[in-house]
Amino acid sequence: PPAHSHSDWIGPPDKLSNLRPVIFYVPPEESALERRLREARQEAQASNQRFWARHNRAFRQEKEEFIYSRLKAKGLEMRDESGQKATLNAEEMADFYRDFLRKNLKKHLQYNRDWYKQNFRITFLMGQVALVRALRWLRRRKKNVGQ
Repeated sequence: PPAHSHSDWIGPPDKLSNLRPVIFYVPPEESALERRLREARQEAQASNQRFWARHNRAFRQEKEEFIYSRLKAKGLEMRDESGQKATLNAEEMADFYRDFLRKNLKKHLQYNRDWYKQNFRITFLMGQVALVRALRWLRRRKKNVGQ
């Protein structure tokens, strides 16, 4: 982002995770509480990036292996005579998707628990930052009215 920017910047989707990375704005006079909030957001982003990159890599690999094994069982190659990639029908792919989700259920449940914890922490910190800013604004306003 340009040096004069005062907001977060969101990039294009990552090729592995499909998540859009965020470059967080760091104010010049960031308080310790605001820094904790920014760092919690950065940690959540990094955690999500790692999970979805691993998950998507495993999904693509297992999907390719599934397609290959099903085509091989039918006596077919990965590519047809014209060079096009061979595919399976929707019912066959539904078998893969169901099995993949079943096999990864515990990982998804753990990810969801962690995601909720991270978001609760971020929301709590956001509330604290908002309260501190509101109190600071009220003090300034009271001081200006009193003068």
